Amino acid sequence: MFDTAGYWILDSNIGKLCIAYLLTLPLGWQREKEAHSVGLRTFPIVAIASCGYLLVCRSTATSDGFTRVLQGLIAGIGFVGGGAILKDGGTVHGTAAAASIWNTGAIGAAVALGKYDVALFLALVNGLTMKFLLPVKDRLAGANGGNGK
Repeated sequence: MFDTAGYWILDSNIGKLCIAYLLTLPLGWQREKEAHSVGLRTFPIVAIASCGYLLVCRSTATSDGFTRVLQGLIAGIGFVGGGAILKDGGTVHGTAAAASIWNTGAIGAAVALGKYDVALFLALVNGLTMKFLLPVKDRLAGANGGNGK
């Protein structure tokens, strides 16, 4: 009933890399326009790297090897995200950026595995959370003397 010729992009490796890039570009753009330290370049690169690693090893690794690559990828993205966390006296900044970077890696991984619904959901929830919960966080911090507790 439906012509599937237009869906080749969902099955090609280059198409999957492009989808991972496009799903995370708005997340990076949002962070960049708010003048955060990580954003427009970091988010899409983490997504396509995650997607790329899994695409490459999916066709060459055993099941056990694939699992180890996935574990290493999760830990490595956590390390990159950890670089976004800054401590200034008694306050810590960048934890949301670190969590978003980690989520961006999950978006890329989901695309590589053909889990487009998961990737889209992760991207939407990340974007909506970062955009709409910041004013709530700021209001709570102001009501509690600036400490956010």
